[in-house]
Amino acid sequence: MEPYRVIVIGGGLRGRTYADIMLTMPEKFKVVGIAEPIEDRRRYFAETFDIPAENCFEDWRPLLAKGKIADVAIIATMDRDHFEPSVEAINLGYHLLLEKPISPVPAESIRVAQLAEEKGVHVLVCHVLRFTPFFVRLKQLIDDGAIGDLQSIVHSEYVGNVHQSHSFVRGNWCNSEKSSPMILQESCHDMDILQWLVGRECRYVQSFGSLSYFCEKYKPEGAADRCIDCSVRDNCPYNAIELYPAEEGWFPCAATKKIHPTKEDIDLALRESDYGRCVFSSDNNVVDHQVVNLEFEDGITVAFTMAAFNKGGREMKIMGTKGEITAKMSETTMELYSFDTKETTEVPILDAQAGDNILNGHGGGDNGIVNALYELLSGTYHGNNICNAMRSAENHIIAYAAEESRKNHQTVNMKDFRSDIYANL
Repeated sequence: MEPYRVIVIGGGLRGRTYADIMLTMPEKFKVVGIAEPIEDRRRYFAETFDIPAENCFEDWRPLLAKGKIADVAIIATMDRDHFEPSVEAINLGYHLLLEKPISPVPAESIRVAQLAEEKGVHVLVCHVLRFTPFFVRLKQLIDDGAIGDLQSIVHSEYVGNVHQSHSFVRGNWCNSEKSSPMILQESCHDMDILQWLVGRECRYVQSFGSLSYFCEKYKPEGAADRCIDCSVRDNCPYNAIELYPAEEGWFPCAATKKIHPTKEDIDLALRESDYGRCVFSSDNNVVDHQVVNLEFEDGITVAFTMAAFNKGGREMKIMGTKGEITAKMSETTMELYSFDTKETTEVPILDAQAGDNILNGHGGGDNGIVNALYELLSGTYHGNNICNAMRSAENHIIAYAAEESRKNHQTVNMKDFRSDIYANL
């Protein structure tokens, strides 16, 4: 069987991550086209994947204008640039591996899902946590009745102070007008995974949160607008000169937009890019902490917390009528407590990969979703963690509702909120 041919629209970190995974499985995938405006990234794809010049473009439009030259399109552009290439690619008959969120605009997310159904193509949104051994094991325990009937979940996403400063204060997702609200961009992962674990529809959403710390109010006395000019930077945990010193790794690549940045590239980024700005003098407006309360069908409740002020990671306590599960993504086992035996059992996580962020492949989720894509296309998939585009779009609506609640300090009735979205399609 010939490998599935793939084009990549958006050659930044996420697009490159999925493509590089595909490079390790040449019998399954072959990348044949790239659309990426930054020359260094475009050159990397051309050289690494042996893509001919006629299939390398700065913009996605001429690439898709060639017609359907592959089977799959990876779309990993910025959030507000997902919708148009998704629609065009679906109309051409491409299957999509689509970076989350589908779109910051609710109606656009629903439209992508509807169009996928109309055209009979698969759109696999990159909810990579579904494909981690950690969450697969949690889902198995819940569905197997290990804690009886599910009643409540307490779930925390600890974004991490450094990740917050890099991605959501200085970085691409710092401003919701340019990208997405924090609860959608960062935590649509969590809204999706919670609905999957519960297995019911969400009925009500209530949320509170704000940007409280990464703002001018907390700028230290004597601090400059750029770390490189700052006389008090040595006492600051967000000193960009300390965060971006190396020439390899995620942070310097993002800051310089280079695959293999030099010290000179990093120095230029510190002097001229947003990544060199003081975290207390940036144009960020997304929250640095937020809580979301959810009520699902059958009265199942969820309390979700997302915050920047921590080291990072995800933790959960899942409670049922016969016991509880306590789990951390940083560990290779989880604890199962039984009300009947009054004993706590350590449950191993098969093939566990500690960690849940992009530095470690989202705990195995990045590899997992690429493998699942191949199985889906080849008809060999037998799991239950893939969701179609409509399920993903519906779970996005939970995040949209949470942001609506946060801004208006009101509980959102999901039935009414969803109806309003569909009425405006």
